[in-house]
Amino acid sequence: MVSNNSTLARGMGSFFKTCNCARPTKCPHDYTIRYRDASGTQREESGYANQDKAKNRLIALYNEKRTTPADVIDQRRELGQQTFKEFADDWFKAQRHLVDGSKRVVKPSLEIWLIPRIGSRRINTFTPKVVEKFIQDLEREEGVTDSILSRSFTTLRSVLKSAENQGATAGNPLKGVVAPEYKPPRVIIPTREERKRAIAEAGDALALIIEVMSGCGLRTSEACAVNINNIVADDVYRVTEQIDNKKRVPAPLKHRDEGDFREVPLPATVKAAILAYAEKHGTDEKGYLIRTNRGNYMGSDTLSHQWLKLKKKANLPENLRLYSMRHFFASNCLTKHIPITDVAEWMGHKSIEVTFKVYRHLMPGSVSSAAKLLDMELAA
Repeated sequence: MVSNNSTLARGMGSFFKTCNCARPTKCPHDYTIRYRDASGTQREESGYANQDKAKNRLIALYNEKRTTPADVIDQRRELGQQTFKEFADDWFKAQRHLVDGSKRVVKPSLEIWLIPRIGSRRINTFTPKVVEKFIQDLEREEGVTDSILSRSFTTLRSVLKSAENQGATAGNPLKGVVAPEYKPPRVIIPTREERKRAIAEAGDALALIIEVMSGCGLRTSEACAVNINNIVADDVYRVTEQIDNKKRVPAPLKHRDEGDFREVPLPATVKAAILAYAEKHGTDEKGYLIRTNRGNYMGSDTLSHQWLKLKKKANLPENLRLYSMRHFFASNCLTKHIPITDVAEWMGHKSIEVTFKVYRHLMPGSVSSAAKLLDMELAA
């Protein structure tokens, strides 16, 4: 181990290299710094490319320690002593902005995958190495899919970021950690004939849901909340709510706060289907169209049962899901050269990266299309 700390004042800490190179100041290995945080606990951080970056980090930490009030230091020390479970439980209770559907994704990540494995570890002991080891261990577990791994890491990152922001960790415990890559399975898209057959053989409610999913790109839960008052123009539908599958009541949209909405194209055929359903079955006092025989809002569990029956009746492929009708919308847009940025907005994706990952192969400039176009010239 080689160190050089002649320019640092006493109490600032030290920086060094752990390699055994003959000329450590010239070798490519990173520097590690060692210091005591505001609570007096010794810490180490690595990944500094040169001495100046290591020194600047130590100086910043020293100045922060000198200017931090005593009561804040005590609060950070108490938070840092909490176990991951204790901190995560409090963090989850504070996530008031999450809709119920999102909470049902985060909660299993905590209770099934995170807390049983790292719940007893103190928050102030999390480092990039600890996080990396957790990811590697989870990757090796039988039955852990890419989706589970991605959701677990996203939840862990949110909890640790909150801890860092409150001063409970020493530096960034996620620094340099590469997030697990989630590759969505290739989507199954119904043909035009399959879509028409499904609508023709379905009951009125399910047929309308297929219409708005395939024609406007709504999620299943959003299609269950179709409302005649949301036709805001001849060719525009405003998506304002979804039906919570557990409570069977209208709820805010996924990734959105209450009152948020998005507007999507409303093809004439879909508008006609909405109006025809309203004329035949009526609406409730708030304009919602789809209700069960008992007068309740329809949830995805009821639809799943109806969809299984419809697949047999309409002779649809076994791997075709009701959600595939939403993929039909994306395919229809992208193959018609509609910009993917617009499609991402209409589908309500939190990030265009989601749209790109799932539907990249449908874009006119996809690899397969390029290969065919290039081959035409090469074979000429």
